[in-house]
Amino acid sequence: MTTTVEGAANHAPTASEYIKHHLGHLSNHHQEGPVDFSIIHYDTMFWSIAMGVLALLVMWMAARKATSGVPGRFQAAVEILVEMVDNQSKTIVHGDRSFIAPLALTVFVWVALMNSLDFLPVDLFSAAFSALGVEHLFPYHRVVPTADLNGTIGISLGVLILMIYYGIKIKGFGGWLHELFAAPFGIWMAPFNLLLNIIEYAAKMVSLGMRLFGNMFAGELLFLLIALLGSTATVFGFAGQVIAGSIWAIFHILIVFLQAFIFMMLTLVYLGQAHEGH
Repeated sequence: MTTTVEGAANHAPTASEYIKHHLGHLSNHHQEGPVDFSIIHYDTMFWSIAMGVLALLVMWMAARKATSGVPGRFQAAVEILVEMVDNQSKTIVHGDRSFIAPLALTVFVWVALMNSLDFLPVDLFSAAFSALGVEHLFPYHRVVPTADLNGTIGISLGVLILMIYYGIKIKGFGGWLHELFAAPFGIWMAPFNLLLNIIEYAAKMVSLGMRLFGNMFAGELLFLLIALLGSTATVFGFAGQVIAGSIWAIFHILIVFLQAFIFMMLTLVYLGQAHEGH
């Protein structure tokens, strides 16, 4: 992210230019329309994979350092988290949880880490790229993968695949297919049932991704608006930036972990529903 935009190299960007530029992605080409399946957001891919690796590293370190004696702070925190996730999975999923409980834990840690990137200063990377002289290679750069609809829908698409997988695994392909055509109004309403069930699957996937995206995008946008207070070059602007930024950052801590918890819980709910019939 740079603080200048294309066509505005000789003057300071306006507030709208500043926000628009910071909301741009480093991608393989410019997106022309509202839907373009050929576009790849390199920044979203990089940070989501990096946070996934970090999440696995954190959990691997916790497992490696686990002892049967008095746990340290790190081990105690991880044990509390694991116990919380396991208790939730027991309540929601009635069946084999040997894969689902670790999946829920991974989802929570991964999403929480991706959300936490929103705490980084909005101009941190633009300043770093300028200092290194590579700003021309990174004209755009967004750090928070969950503030990109492509990222959240991608995760929810994985949950959708698991919903279908467990539906077939628990009920058998024939049972799952019969339920797809016969539930909830009986086989004589098969076309309507099929349409309704397809819409239900799609609604679950879209709502799961949209909920996380909406909250994180709004938080990122608010951080940008607060950052603009400092551009007023007044005492009120600088004081407002510090005070408002600090208050919103503290409140955003709750949002970051709450949204990760909600995403994890909905994942468990949807997989739990896949274990049950209509």
